[in-house]
Amino acid sequence: MASAQVLAGFHAVVARLRHAPDSIRDIYIEASRRDKRMQSLVEQAERAGRRLHPVPMERLDGLSGGTRHQGVVALADARQLAVSIDEVLDVIEGPAFLLILDGVTDPHNLGACLRTADAAGVHAVVAPRDRAVGLTSAVQRVACGAADTVPYITVTNLARTMRELKDRDIWLVGTDDQCEGNLHAVDARRAMAWVMGAEGEGMRRLTRETCDQLVRIPMLGSVESLNVSVASAVCLYETVRQRQT
Repeated sequence: MASAQVLAGFHAVVARLRHAPDSIRDIYIEASRRDKRMQSLVEQAERAGRRLHPVPMERLDGLSGGTRHQGVVALADARQLAVSIDEVLDVIEGPAFLLILDGVTDPHNLGACLRTADAAGVHAVVAPRDRAVGLTSAVQRVACGAADTVPYITVTNLARTMRELKDRDIWLVGTDDQCEGNLHAVDARRAMAWVMGAEGEGMRRLTRETCDQLVRIPMLGSVESLNVSVASAVCLYETVRQRQT
């Protein structure tokens, strides 16, 4: 049997009910909650033939492992949207559009990155297997269902994967506050990947050296840098802007 995954909160559970209801084993809901939002979820679960268990809040707190659950927690089979980056690239139409995250360890940042990646039409998010957060229940909740629609592919050697992407003519653009190039100078219509560094530390040296191009996000105020999820959104939507004009 596949390993169990904990989905906490309405967005994560509803998204799984929408995209892969058969992967859900059980849904636990707060026994005393009967508002419209809960009733809607109950109806969706019943239509999908999923088992519902009304339980006390204390049981939900234990199941969610401390993640904010809003009165609903589901146990589901872990899903892998794609096993490898080649699996993604071999079936997409048009130029590749990827997001590479080098060592993002904060679940809220990863969840926000996945949510933006889904909204921007990113084909996959790539990250190192070590020194990075996985698809935890907190990530699932913040991603608001995007973890079920955007492949999150972890790799053993990020620099080697980046070189393999270059061999497939995918242009790698890294962000660096200290460089001169401006993100608006990037030709985002071509097959490309945005490469973002970790919170506070930025990209590792080898990751930085493997990029084809380094650019900075213009900062016109007093702050020196942006949160990685905000910076990712700025860069991803530059690609969206260029590809829609």
